[in-house]
Amino acid sequence: MPKVTFKTAMVQKLLGKKIPLDKLQERIFMIGSDLDRIDEQEIEVEIFPNRPDMLSEQGFARALSAFMGISPGIRQYAVKKSGEHCTVEKTLKMWPYAVTCIVKGLSLDDEKIRDIIQVQEKLAVTFCRNRKKGGLGIYPLDKIHFPIKFTTMPPDQIKFRPLEADQILNGRQILSRHPTGKKYGHIIEEQKEFPVFIDSQGSVLSMPPIINSHDVGKITESTKDVFLEATGPDLNTLTVAINILATTLADMGGQIYSMEVRYADRKLIIPELSSGEMKVEPEYVNRMLGTELKVHEIKELLQRMGMNYVNGKAVIPAYRADILHPFDIVEDIAIAFGYENFTPVIPKVATIAQQSAMESFKSTLANFLIGLGFVEANTYHLTNAQSLTSRMNTVASYISIDNSVNENFDVVRSWLLPSLMGVLSENTHNELPQKVFEIGRCFTEDSGPESGVRETEKLALVWAGNEVTFTDIKQVFGWICRNLGEDVPVRESLHMSFIPGRAAEARLGGKMLAMMGEIRPEVLESWQLSTPVVALELNVSMIHEHIQNKLR
Repeated sequence: MPKVTFKTAMVQKLLGKKIPLDKLQERIFMIGSDLDRIDEQEIEVEIFPNRPDMLSEQGFARALSAFMGISPGIRQYAVKKSGEHCTVEKTLKMWPYAVTCIVKGLSLDDEKIRDIIQVQEKLAVTFCRNRKKGGLGIYPLDKIHFPIKFTTMPPDQIKFRPLEADQILNGRQILSRHPTGKKYGHIIEEQKEFPVFIDSQGSVLSMPPIINSHDVGKITESTKDVFLEATGPDLNTLTVAINILATTLADMGGQIYSMEVRYADRKLIIPELSSGEMKVEPEYVNRMLGTELKVHEIKELLQRMGMNYVNGKAVIPAYRADILHPFDIVEDIAIAFGYENFTPVIPKVATIAQQSAMESFKSTLANFLIGLGFVEANTYHLTNAQSLTSRMNTVASYISIDNSVNENFDVVRSWLLPSLMGVLSENTHNELPQKVFEIGRCFTEDSGPESGVRETEKLALVWAGNEVTFTDIKQVFGWICRNLGEDVPVRESLHMSFIPGRAAEARLGGKMLAMMGEIRPEVLESWQLSTPVVALELNVSMIHEHIQNKLR
């Protein structure tokens, strides 16, 4: 969890009243933060990763103020039109999005600048996954000439003085010489062109997600107005991140101004601070918590968590990134209610636990692969249609999620291999070979089960290395079968994710048990991979049932 340090006096000031330290300590614990220490000078606290809106003194005090009943409910922020715009053009497939806005009327001092830098860096490290999901920048507005363009350029043509550097460097030199470039350069180093922000006079503002220009991208105590930007592969993440940063600056006394962000196929007005809604019935809340809360009590509890409750719907502020499911609302109600107020109940049913036959079988398979040098991964059940289909150069059925709040997680996976390709894509900076496997659940439509969804356990593995071939993956499959006491023949097949002539399948009782092969170059490119990859996907449920039937 990210650890942050706040000035006690500033938090007290933002709360609007002086709270005794023992009372403040108690409330900080109760809101769900891990307090390391508190004294008259500083508060050192670990913020849970699901609450990036609390990474600044302003955001922390906002949440605490609502929780303590000082200022409950949603905080409103006025947004004026700036009349300025940013054009997004010729972007990288792996870094396609940018969002921008303006905040004016700030009165900065050394402490506020420290807090801005802290929340910017903590957001990048936690919410933006060490800049893999996005990067943020802040610039003095008076040094920028609008309109602004977010585009790409060959690295040798990108020339500017990076923050705290003593000379002008080009894009490649920044990655090899500047400390920040060395730390985060792996994100873009394999690209033929690098992302840049350029103003109307041709000045390079920054090279996202690496570093700002020292000349036009460094704020000081004399800075009154600022330009904010966030760039990366996930538009939803960027939108929430810039909402958090903009509202933090607004709580410092600034006025938020929106900008029009122009894409080839759409226009966005950023920031978008209108509240979201999620249906949460009192019956559901009480069933989950074992309570008998009335509607007005649920409303009061949600207001203490900085939200509201109207007509059976929770009203969620735009800077809250953690509300993805109605149970997240229930969790906030439980926090506001107070875990100390729940009455412990001993269950009346006594049971003796035993590992299921399937879990035991999965553990056996995992041990086989660990013995071969593979590392186990555990990825999300949720993904997106592009990962299952176009990025794998194939057609696949999938089940969509109703009312999804994130376009990167709007379907449930129907096969495992795309998830592991994503793991390889996020680890291109690590040494080769990379051998990764996962045993997990996949979902397909089926009229048989009552839910209309069939859940199947599958095994997938990927092996990335300069020397790997189809023979390697075929041998792994044969080794698994031999250790299970099975002899399953393999025959050549055609699958659009694999290179023709270097792909095979195995069938059991006439049904597809496994597919394997060398990944096509176009599939590798779609995942930003430059190293050969061989892969296997096996239906664990099928072979487990086959073995169990033989034992009966």
